[in-house]
Amino acid sequence: MSKAPASSPKQQTLDLSTLSIQNLSAVKKQLDEELEHLTASFQKLRAAQAKFKECVKAIQNGVNPGVEGKTILIPLTQSLYVPGTLEDPGNVLVDVGTGYYVEKTTEKAIAFYNDKIKTVGNNLDDLEKIITQKTQNVKVVEDVLRQKVLQANAATSTS
Repeated sequence: MSKAPASSPKQQTLDLSTLSIQNLSAVKKQLDEELEHLTASFQKLRAAQAKFKECVKAIQNGVNPGVEGKTILIPLTQSLYVPGTLEDPGNVLVDVGTGYYVEKTTEKAIAFYNDKIKTVGNNLDDLEKIITQKTQNVKVVEDVLRQKVLQANAATSTS
């Protein structure tokens, strides 16, 4: 008995011309679902990147010695702000994820968010390549499916 070697997941090559119309439809449906999921993930990453850019902008524009001791609006959620005062314009609390906050200098906070923006940007680039490839795969499957349907219709009309 031979055993298949364990390897990392790779894309499988499939001869689409050997598949039936029903199988091609199933492959197309699966690719469409994957593409929909990847596109939704892409949009969420774009939103996260925009949020990080907004954080940098907020630190650069809103945290300065001119607002020290003055009443400002502090965001608790995206739509809820409460009045507060800035006691130390040199330090801010940075949301590092899952409800944890770390005090950082404004320079380090900006660097932290810029690193996040860069990382998310790299992930977006990678995801965009995958989406492009999946889109091409869907088009190929659609073309083969269309040819099979036309062949099937031609075969039934000549009979």
